[in-house]
Amino acid sequence: MNINMTLFGELIAFVVFVIFCMKYVWPPIIGAIEARQATIADGLAASDRAAKDLELAQEKAKAQLKEAKVQAASIVEAAKKHEAKVIEEAAGKAQVEKDRILATGHAEIETERNRAKEELRAQVALLAVAGAEKILERSIDAAAHSDILDKLVAEL
Repeated sequence: MNINMTLFGELIAFVVFVIFCMKYVWPPIIGAIEARQATIADGLAASDRAAKDLELAQEKAKAQLKEAKVQAASIVEAAKKHEAKVIEEAAGKAQVEKDRILATGHAEIETERNRAKEELRAQVALLAVAGAEKILERSIDAAAHSDILDKLVAEL
């Protein structure tokens, strides 16, 4: 056997093998590699978009949180104002009720005082009549002398 022929045979086999690989094996492999690269590139782009979207969502959340805090503060302030208004109205109503109760009490006291004065006048009139009877030693008829008794009661 000749070494040159062996080398030449191996060369031909190698060239046939390379041509076969270039024609049938490499295109699917290269297609798979390119598809994998495209998938990786799409994944990286999606990752970048997702990171940007996450950042935007976080900024929106912060803005909404600030807005919610401002709204909560305004609601609390409005509630405090309403509370103060309700307390003020209740105090006003209580003052009016107190004044009404005091006026009613004063009127009742005045009525009771007048009634007591009238009773005292009637009793004084009776005492005066009794004293006058003793002084005059005779009976005074209340019906007959009602004008004198009324005058006496009015003077007292």
